[in-house]
Amino acid sequence: MQEVYDFLKKCSTFYLATVEDDQPRVRPFRALNIFEGRLYLLTRKEKQVSRQMAANPRVEICAYDGVEWLRVQAVVVEDARLEARQSMLARHPELLCWYSLTDDNTQVLYLKDAVASFCADNAEPRVVRF
Repeated sequence: MQEVYDFLKKCSTFYLATVEDDQPRVRPFRALNIFEGRLYLLTRKEKQVSRQMAANPRVEICAYDGVEWLRVQAVVVEDARLEARQSMLARHPELLCWYSLTDDNTQVLYLKDAVASFCADNAEPRVVRF
């Protein structure tokens, strides 16, 4: 999992795919964190992405560093604990102008049953599960 986190941080921006009805939806994400041995994402409950993940928690993440790309399939699980939000916002204090520890809108979710595939041209994918 640390290797996946490091790759996504190196890329700076990664793309999260969800499904809404039968339509794929993809958007950029930047904030992630490791907390209690899990990889976490951050969003707001008012956003479409939050509603999409509530309806179908299966997601995919994709990122590319110019040489290698990463695809992660996972199920997201909301963690409503204050400690999870605190850890995320301590890692990303620049987001405190949009997110709060105490509002009901800030949402952190962790990846469960993740299968990450590191791929490069002319090489077999390398798979990491966490």
